[in-house]
Amino acid sequence: MSFSKPQPFNPRLDLLLERVIDVPVEKVWAAWTVPEQLMRWFTPAPWSTVACEIDLRPGGRFHTVMRSPDGQEFPNLGCYLEVIEYRKLIWTSVLEPGYRPAKLSAVSDLDCADLAFTAVLTLEPVEGGTRYSALALHRDEADRKRHEDIGFHDGWGKALDQLVEYIRSRS
Repeated sequence: MSFSKPQPFNPRLDLLLERVIDVPVEKVWAAWTVPEQLMRWFTPAPWSTVACEIDLRPGGRFHTVMRSPDGQEFPNLGCYLEVIEYRKLIWTSVLEPGYRPAKLSAVSDLDCADLAFTAVLTLEPVEGGTRYSALALHRDEADRKRHEDIGFHDGWGKALDQLVEYIRSRS
């Protein structure tokens, strides 16, 4: 099996969350690729994920609906670009399933639905767990800043904590 070359990190355009977590790669992969599992941890509490559709193949659909504590729903639709079992997921919000260009429209400064980015999730087995890397690629510095301002580090970090706790609770 060959792996594609990792995306280089550009601090002007990208956001990165990296950690070593004490759960196995196979379980992290399942938590990311089985809708029923993803819905249990994906959105930082007190928010929740109330719907999820995954067509796990290049060109396939990655769709979630996040619900705020006051009940407002935020759908997010994307397209998988690369799927390497147990190692890498790449998806983007700038394409819809089948590689159709997405229509992004600003709803509010706090809404992710119109945020143009590509996510590169890399999993590497290490002794005692998984090296977890989530890289968000942006088209320009303004999009990067906006993603950071709406809580990339806190949100993705808290979601990762929830993922680990979810996996531990099933063991």
